[in-house]
Amino acid sequence: MDIRNIAIIAHVDHGKTTLVDELLKQSGAFRENQAVAERAMDSNDIERERGITILAKCTSVEWHGTRINIVDTPGHADFGGEVERILSMVDGVCLLVDAAEGPMPQTKFVTSKALALGLRPIVVVNKVDKPDGDPDNALNQVFDLFAALDATDEQLDFPVVYASGRSGWADMTLDGPRKDLSALFDLIVKHVEPPKQIARREEPFQMLATTLSTDPFIGRILTGRVEAGTLRAGDTLKALTRTGERIEQFRVSKILAFRGLSQQPIDVAEAGDIVTVAGMTKATVADTLCDLSVDTPIAAQPIDPPTISVTFGINDSPLAGREGKKVQSRVIRERLMKEAEVNVAIQIKDTPGGEAFEVFGRGELQMGVLIENMRREGFELSISRPQVVLKEEGGVRIEPIEEVVIDVDDEYTGAVVEKLTGVRKGDLVEMRPAGAGKTRIIAHVPSRGLIGYQGEFLTDTRGSGVLNRIFHSWAPYKGAIQGRRQGVLISMEDGAAVAYALWNLEDRGKMFVSPQEPVYQGMIIGEHSRENDLEVNPLKGKKLTNVRASGTDEAVRLTPPTIMSLEQAIAYIDNDELVEVTPVAIRLRKRFLDPNERKRNAKSA
Repeated sequence: MDIRNIAIIAHVDHGKTTLVDELLKQSGAFRENQAVAERAMDSNDIERERGITILAKCTSVEWHGTRINIVDTPGHADFGGEVERILSMVDGVCLLVDAAEGPMPQTKFVTSKALALGLRPIVVVNKVDKPDGDPDNALNQVFDLFAALDATDEQLDFPVVYASGRSGWADMTLDGPRKDLSALFDLIVKHVEPPKQIARREEPFQMLATTLSTDPFIGRILTGRVEAGTLRAGDTLKALTRTGERIEQFRVSKILAFRGLSQQPIDVAEAGDIVTVAGMTKATVADTLCDLSVDTPIAAQPIDPPTISVTFGINDSPLAGREGKKVQSRVIRERLMKEAEVNVAIQIKDTPGGEAFEVFGRGELQMGVLIENMRREGFELSISRPQVVLKEEGGVRIEPIEEVVIDVDDEYTGAVVEKLTGVRKGDLVEMRPAGAGKTRIIAHVPSRGLIGYQGEFLTDTRGSGVLNRIFHSWAPYKGAIQGRRQGVLISMEDGAAVAYALWNLEDRGKMFVSPQEPVYQGMIIGEHSRENDLEVNPLKGKKLTNVRASGTDEAVRLTPPTIMSLEQAIAYIDNDELVEVTPVAIRLRKRFLDPNERKRNAKSA
């Protein structure tokens, strides 16, 4: 059977997962009456809640005798560790661009990787039926982007399809019949070359592992494209590292291939196909699985270095162990090591004392997703403020810089530019009108300056701004960046917060806790209206007397507290503070709960 391997790349929310759903439906991968979830490819809970793709997924459809293996890739740069490896196992890419927004920073990130590998993209201008869509402008921007990324003449001569993923049609021209996706299917079969590996079916078996997962029934499984030879269940293989060292020898217990949304066991895997192999115990991503006669590994993509680190520690607050089942450092370490095995973009380091672990990754979103997964699994953790990874180069300290692209209403541009260039040490690169009273701002800002900026940005733009960011380069250290300006309100007692006490504290600042919520000494219960930290008593009740007076028995009316999401809390805290994360609650606290210890530490610091 003819094979085509293709990846779908796009910016977050440009509709790639919806389009894949339609491709599956129209190719007959679902039965007419089969119940299928919307955005079937986004299978994990967090992906569905946030509407983003985190893990690359494979699926496969058949079109007139050709099998098309489709890989849905993540759009966020935080999950870029996935993207680079995925692209090395396909022969073509569909670049999906929103007709209204045009190419965005994350599109740029994945596209640059695809062009560098020599892939020839098909451009799909999606959502052309949107009222504010401008397909011609979007197309011009794509051409400019390709030119800026040093595309070859062959890559610049790309075919274009106009589509609406939600309505399920694609046409080669804007005024086409708008019936179904057959134009896109035909173009993929015609434009994407069959895998070159097909010619190597007679050679000994070789396959590069691209993604790793575990299955409760068959254990550790590796997915990748077969580079040479054929494989049958029961064959004996060995695994080689990137440098050619032998890791293990194992017997293949099962071979699975993607058919529609599910994986089905197959008897023979042939060169060119994307398959999943089970049976190994140690081999991991970027290793080569091969016949016993092969000694040279397949070249693998290097993985971009991490840019931020967060310390994961045990929860040692007075409320520890009440809300989660997994609290010991040993259990936390096992879980983090398991994560680092599956997710190559994450690295784990033990700290002295063994109570905490430093986790290095690509961005706040990636860390937030990991912590959210762990709290749902029943873990209790204390999390530090993210720190940017700094390097030394030629005696100079350098730090990561990110390219920030912002679309914002004209009236808020001043506030945004002032924050980025003044407070956060960024450089303004470009500022131009983006149609209908909006401005597009492009700036290069140190990663340090962007930690915790998202919430402030939404406040500054009244929720109307859109911010996208991507790693740009390393540059000399830009000096100190001002952190949070406000101090915090710290509880001096243990117990349950009292409404009357919170009401009396309202003129001191805004509250983070509600009445009857458990608080403890050293816990942060609100934001002070001034720059210093203030210790307060949230348990102080009303003194009762036997004298009745008019107006004393009125009910206390409280302003609702500020409830922070996990990412907001992690970005809000200062270096001497922690976030306590349990399956039930997210609390802010001082690193040292005892006030005397805090003072001693502040002096020595």
